[in-house]
Amino acid sequence: MIRYALKCDREHNFDSWFQSAEAFERLRQGRHISCPICGSDRIEKSVMAPRLASSKPEKHEQEGPAHGPLGAPASPAERMIAELRKKITENSEYVGTRFADEARRIHQGDAAERSIYGEARPDEARRLIEDGVPVAPLPFMTGRRTN
Repeated sequence: MIRYALKCDREHNFDSWFQSAEAFERLRQGRHISCPICGSDRIEKSVMAPRLASSKPEKHEQEGPAHGPLGAPASPAERMIAELRKKITENSEYVGTRFADEARRIHQGDAAERSIYGEARPDEARRLIEDGVPVAPLPFMTGRRTN
């Protein structure tokens, strides 16, 4: 396993683990890695300082698992997005790739009115907006596309 410091095209920094350098490159080129802050899939490696072994536990190890580098949101914006994600997942129905069809059915009165979330291709989302269906992009990726 290898850990990389990464940066998206919007200058958000984050870390992630990969099986190998080749696995990272394959996932990056296939746009299967996304920024946890904005969802961008235009990701590059950041400059990373070498990590040297130490007998002292790191600060995050002293604080416990909830404060680890990949275990908890690092910035106030990430914490707010994590809270929003929790509220949406607890109070909405996940409809996956059926989002565009289900949003349209709800809008037209052919399905029960309720809060839903899921995935839509850009062209599907554009058509929903053009047709007056009230939708909004989420500032996080759903469970389907995770690093």
